[in-house]
Amino acid sequence: MAAASAKSWSSGFTFVLAAVGAAVGLGNIWKFPFVVGVSGGGAFVLVYLGCVLFIAIPILIAELWIGRAGGHSPPIAMANVARDAGQPRAWSLVGYMAMLVGYLIATYYCVIAGWTLSYIFKAGSGFGDAAPAAVAAQFDALLADPRQLIVWHTVFMAIALYIVGRGLKKGIEKAVTVLMPSLFAMLILMIGYAAVEGDFGRAIDFLFSADFSKIDGATVLVAIGQAFFSISVAMGLLMTYGSYVPKGVSLTKSALVIAGADTLVALLAGLMIFPLVFGNNLDPGSGPGLIFQTLPTAFAEMPGGRIFGVVFFILLAFAAVTSLIAIIEPIVRFAEGKWHMKRRNGVLVFGVLAWAIGLLTVFSFNIWSETYPLGGIAAFEGMTPFALIDYFTANVMMPLGGILMALFVGWLVKPSVLAEDLDFGGALMAKAWLWMIRIVVPLAILWVLYTSL
Repeated sequence: MAAASAKSWSSGFTFVLAAVGAAVGLGNIWKFPFVVGVSGGGAFVLVYLGCVLFIAIPILIAELWIGRAGGHSPPIAMANVARDAGQPRAWSLVGYMAMLVGYLIATYYCVIAGWTLSYIFKAGSGFGDAAPAAVAAQFDALLADPRQLIVWHTVFMAIALYIVGRGLKKGIEKAVTVLMPSLFAMLILMIGYAAVEGDFGRAIDFLFSADFSKIDGATVLVAIGQAFFSISVAMGLLMTYGSYVPKGVSLTKSALVIAGADTLVALLAGLMIFPLVFGNNLDPGSGPGLIFQTLPTAFAEMPGGRIFGVVFFILLAFAAVTSLIAIIEPIVRFAEGKWHMKRRNGVLVFGVLAWAIGLLTVFSFNIWSETYPLGGIAAFEGMTPFALIDYFTANVMMPLGGILMALFVGWLVKPSVLAEDLDFGGALMAKAWLWMIRIVVPLAILWVLYTSL
């Protein structure tokens, strides 16, 4: 196989910590709870766990293997592995697509992450002691102000670029070894607060009591999509992180820990949020506004809400930072290898460009809120620039990239080559994984892709 990357994580634990940080982001703490809220609670959680086990983990193992076997950024890693497998180097296009997906997501992810910074200060001020309706309206006011959004977008991007610019060990490793334990500590603290000030019993019942009558094709589809996107596969970031993994570290065990920790955080986020929602008689199915409109209303009225509101939004910001640095790393790594750019130059060039593209998202919430670039096409009617970027990355490019990666590893790489590098603890588990990566994963993702189109 291709030569291993000259850079490597300090230890297997550091790699897992960084990969968990990459996977754990706003999708876990922001998106997962509201998806559960609108998808029926416990029945959805059970389906979601099944999708993580049989879809997300198999492709996560495949992506990490490509990264370590190829020893570089997604395009170069795919080209190296394809060459060693006797396949056309055109497979590098899958790596280019994965890298582009992550990069485009970074442009709008940074804007959304900036909201968390704004809300740290809003929570610290007690939301200006505003009435409940006015607290919820503060989010609309933030989105309507492009200057505020640009400021927070810029600050958040600068933080992420500074960390990536310092390199693997001095930047990314140091950041995740501080941020991830802090994130888990704050998460546990917030759950304790929610248990005291909220309705923990109703939250437990909502999250874990299964009403199978609510499970239909649409529920399964949402669960597949959430599992696939929550683990952050087909975005190039885990392939890049995989390229830094030493040979002695088990990718299969690491994948199980990464997916398990990612799922645990999502469930803990539910235990943090829903007690507060139910304890204040708020709507658990209030959608994306659950975090930035519904919960702030609760914090503004609860004892200690000012302090714990700040902790909550710092937690969100930490989760967003660890994800954003992972999303930016692939293109910087590519620039180092392909064009021999110094890391700091690559960070500056692609960071500034990502910031500039991010302005499309900023303006989509205000001055371009009624601008629809592809409005003449029925399928894209009513989609702002942000909505288009989100649609093509999440609904087209990521699923397509996931299918191609699964088919490549499952059908074009010799099982004996995979067996040399992957430890499944037995032939039966190895065959089960191969069957899933060949059949189950492509068909499941194809269903998501077909439905989204």
